Amino acid sequence: MTRAFPLAGLLRLRALAEDQAASELALARREQASAERRARETAERLSGSTMPAVGDRLAWHAAVAGRAALGALLVERRTEVVHAEAATDDREQTWTDARQRVRALERLEERHDDAERAEEARAEQKVLDEVAGRRAAQDRGSDA
Repeated sequence: MTRAFPLAGLLRLRALAEDQAASELALARREQASAERRARETAERLSGSTMPAVGDRLAWHAAVAGRAALGALLVERRTEVVHAEAATDDREQTWTDARQRVRALERLEERHDDAERAEEARAEQKVLDEVAGRRAAQDRGSDA
């Protein structure tokens, strides 16, 4: 009978931590994509805004104020993108670290399994050798 991997509980715990880190990374990537989309849309609205063709002073002031507001909003959106990228990078590093911890334990588990299989093969070979030895002894005994 094979022995269970002694660190199996820790491996399960680390695998759960890796899954959690992967989920957080996926969420951060979605948030980053959303921030990039909002910044792109704001930039498009700003580039699409024009100054009035007529010489109405009130319309001109309103257009200038609108462009200024869009410009400020674009700066804000770009800041959101930078923060979202930083959060994504942080989550990616967290996931990478978690994956490395899991992989290290998986390699230990593979070595453990290999050692267990080798031990089983040795035990089986020992039994086969004993059976063959008894048979040879019986054959010699019956020849005499």
